[in-house]
Amino acid sequence: MRPDTPADHITEAERLLRTAAQYPEDHEPLFLQAAAHLELAGERARASTLYDELLGSPDTTIDHPHLVKALKAANLWEYGHEAEARAIIDGIRSAGPLDAAPWEIAAETLEAHDELEAAHDFFSTALTLLLAPGEEVPYATQSLLTGRHRVRRLMGVAHDAWDELADTLHTAAVPLDELHDPKRLWSLGSSDPGELQAEINRLRAELGTYRSALSRPFPVAVLHWPEGELRELLTAYPELAQEYLSHEDHLARLEAALRDLHATGTPNLGIVTGTVPSYEAFAASEAASPSDPDLLPQYATTLAARGRAVPWPPARSAACWCGSGRPYRECHGAG
Repeated sequence: MRPDTPADHITEAERLLRTAAQYPEDHEPLFLQAAAHLELAGERARASTLYDELLGSPDTTIDHPHLVKALKAANLWEYGHEAEARAIIDGIRSAGPLDAAPWEIAAETLEAHDELEAAHDFFSTALTLLLAPGEEVPYATQSLLTGRHRVRRLMGVAHDAWDELADTLHTAAVPLDELHDPKRLWSLGSSDPGELQAEINRLRAELGTYRSALSRPFPVAVLHWPEGELRELLTAYPELAQEYLSHEDHLARLEAALRDLHATGTPNLGIVTGTVPSYEAFAASEAASPSDPDLLPQYATTLAARGRAVPWPPARSAACWCGSGRPYRECHGAG
C-alpha cells in the first residue's frame, strides 16, 4: 500500500534511510526518495537536511549534484527560503548540466511561483543545450518540451517549432493545447453540464498519462559490465561465460537490444552498470548463487529501481554509454 498520511510518509522515509545505510553505494537515490516522503509529510526542514547531507559529505561523491540542488531549491522555496532557492536555481543555470531533470525541476519551481518568464527561459535554455537540431528527442527531454508548451500557453504566446514538436510527441487522446488551456480553470466554476463534462474528459486523459508514467517508475534497463568487472566476474563465476562471449560482443549486444526495444515503442530505456561486489551482495540477499544466469536480469531491475539507470540513448554529441570517452555518434551510436 502506498503511503497516504504524513505518518505513513515518515515511516517510509525512515525505512529508505535504513536501506541506504545497508546499501551505501545506493545512498543517493534512496536519500532522494526519503526526502520526497518527508516533503509530503510536511517535514521540509528534515528533507533539506538530507539534501545538505548529500551535497556536503566529504567522504562520498554523488552522481547527480545538480538534481539534488534543484530538489533542495524547490523544497526551500516552499517553506519560506525564497532567496536561497533563487540563488541555487541561478547556480544551476550557470553550471549548465547536461541532463534534463535539474532543468525541469528548477523551471517547474519558477512556474509554480508565477515566474512564467523565468520558467520559459529555463525550459528554452535547457532544450537549446540538450537537443540538437534533427535529433530524436530522448525520453527524459520530452518533459522539457511539454513543460515549455504549458508555460507558453499560460503566457498566451503563439506556437513555435518546439511547441509543434511537443504536440507531435504527445500521445494522449486530448491534445496538449486543451490540457494546457488556461481557460480550463474557469470551466471548473461553470454550471454548464457540457463544459463540466469536457473538463472531466480532459482530466481523465491527463490522469491516464500520469498513470502510464507511474507504471514505469524506472527505466527498462539492461545490464552493462565494464571490461575489468566482466573479467573479474567470469574469473570468479566461469559458468556465466555462456552469457558473455567477449566484452566487445557484450557491448554490441546491449546496443542491439536497446535498439530493438526502442523500435517496438518501449519508452524510458536505460543502462545500469554492474560491479562484482554489488552483484555478489545482491545474490546473497536473494539466497542465490552468483553463477545463476537467471539472477542477472533481476540484478539489473534492482539497480534500476534504486535509481542507478542512465537513460538511453544519450545525445549523439554526448559521451558514449560504454565508457570509451568517444561521442556516442562515433561509437555505439554510429550507423
